[in-house]
Amino acid sequence: MEPRTFHLGSMKVQIFPNAQAAGEAAAECAAAALRDLSEQRERIGVIFATGSSQFETLRALTSIAGLPWEKVHGFHMDEYIGIGADHPASFRRYLRERLTSRVGMASFHEMDGSAADLTTVRREYMEKLNAADAQICLLGIGENGHLAFNDPHEADFEDPEPMKIVTLDLGCREQQLAEGWFSSFDEVPREALTLTIPTLMKVPGLIASVPGRRKAAIVRRALQEAISIECPATVLRTHANVTLFLDQDSAAEL
Repeated sequence: MEPRTFHLGSMKVQIFPNAQAAGEAAAECAAAALRDLSEQRERIGVIFATGSSQFETLRALTSIAGLPWEKVHGFHMDEYIGIGADHPASFRRYLRERLTSRVGMASFHEMDGSAADLTTVRREYMEKLNAADAQICLLGIGENGHLAFNDPHEADFEDPEPMKIVTLDLGCREQQLAEGWFSSFDEVPREALTLTIPTLMKVPGLIASVPGRRKAAIVRRALQEAISIECPATVLRTHANVTLFLDQDSAAEL
């Protein structure tokens, strides 16, 4: 079945019958970009998101044969402060299980949110990300409209910092509990490391996977509200090359 497709400025929006179909389409979009970049570059920088929105996308992407993973230098968008890499909610663990254990990447650079010196972590991480010159970013949208962990009270469209420490808001922490990453609200960390919005927005190609009924209200806001930090995801409409992959549930309020 062909998706319903429309454009909102430079943003392309595609609506699929279910999360699996949307994830597979997002994966095919990423795969096509990887193939094209492989013809032009020896190194391909890619930023990956985590969370339940990426389950189907990463499953499909890591199942596509013949992709130039040997050229890919991977990064992720954010990580909790104060939990180890083996914690069930750690994004390092998430990506080890769903990405790096499944494909042979040239390298993958993890954010160490449990390190004692987070200033050094931030500096060294950005040195590696800048050297990789990321060309693709796979991302999602939080229920409060955040991109990475740039919640509304922390988001800054002109942030001078490329990566920073943020305090997570109530809605963000409640989402992490509702998705099953923690057994109680008190276990959800209050702080995290995140790439900032300018860092994400300078990546030439953005591929956003946003399935599920819990995302319907924020998808409507992201596409219809005025562009502002009240809903950080509205800034995606200013990017020159972004595709938003939805399912029937997440598109229900459009």
